[in-house]
Amino acid sequence: MPEEWAEGHFPQVRLTVLWGLSGVGGWPSTNRPPGGDVAVERQDQLVVAADGTPWVRSDPSPAVEDDDIRWHRAPRSVFERLDRARLLGGGDGGAVGGTAAAADPDGPVRGDVRWAVTAGALGLAAGAGGTLLIRRAAARREAGPPREEPRQVLIDLDE
Repeated sequence: MPEEWAEGHFPQVRLTVLWGLSGVGGWPSTNRPPGGDVAVERQDQLVVAADGTPWVRSDPSPAVEDDDIRWHRAPRSVFERLDRARLLGGGDGGAVGGTAAAADPDGPVRGDVRWAVTAGALGLAAGAGGTLLIRRAAARREAGPPREEPRQVLIDLDE
């Protein structure tokens, strides 16, 4: 890693990942009921060097003001796959998919709506089909508890 990065002069962050635990805390640690607190365990940030090498800046304890920052190179194949999927945004700080969205503003929205409608229709069909199959199975003659008498016998042990 270049030495000026250690002083905080590194390229713009392309992606930030927070690693945390939810539902921590509560009595007796805090005066609140358990389940509402979140503990941030680690923060990873992806930056890209001028030569195109992806680097990950890891802070193992972001809540503590210290200089325990670790740098390591990220696999270029993973970076290229994320970049092709437009999950990293532009290097100029633009939003995710910035150039494609600017070229055709209705295209991504129309595709997302089409995907949502298709997924909703498939979910509705699967739910209705599942309900019909369950009702059909419950209506069979051998379904349910045994119908012959007596189903239970009470034995009196006091006599």
